[in-house]
Amino acid sequence: MTWSPATTERALALVARYPEPRSAVMPLLFLAMHEEGRLTDEGMRRVAELTGLTPVQVQSVASFYSMYKEEVGRHVVSVCTSISCMLLGGEDVLAGAAEEAGIRPGETDPDGRVTVERVECIGACGGAPAVQVDYELIEGVSRQQVRALVRWLLEERPEVISGDDLQERFGGARSFEPGSPEPEGASGPVPAFGPYGTAAEGEA
Repeated sequence: MTWSPATTERALALVARYPEPRSAVMPLLFLAMHEEGRLTDEGMRRVAELTGLTPVQVQSVASFYSMYKEEVGRHVVSVCTSISCMLLGGEDVLAGAAEEAGIRPGETDPDGRVTVERVECIGACGGAPAVQVDYELIEGVSRQQVRALVRWLLEERPEVISGDDLQERFGGARSFEPGSPEPEGASGPVPAFGPYGTAAEGEA
């Protein structure tokens, strides 16, 4: 598969940020996921060409880190079950998310809309249990709230996922008061970041 001109332009700009092209391998893997909706062999070969690495070297990076996914839904619901979240009901939240999607943790629903996964600490211990959707954070999430969240993803099929919007709709107690509003959100299962082309304007 040939990448679009816009993605190719972003990829070259990312490579140019680093003294060594190989240092761009991780952001380029996110770019490859965004281009194709998931990480493919073709995408990893393209990253190898851009960085001067072999496809096996690129695959070794992609397979080591859990955020690079070869099988993934339109949205990824990541439920933290590390110690703080576990003590405050993280396992129950994970079970609720999976049940609402009709799958087991680590799976994607049959229509490819939602993947539910268990993750280690996502740095929001003070707002446990914490959940991310496409790497956008929600704190203080209950089993009932996560079920409503998954139902919303399945039924409404939002184009943009905004942490501020998610917190208002489905969150509870936060670890601290938020700073200025963040109007941009994620447009798929990749972190919202301008150079990846994955940051998009959310609902007001």
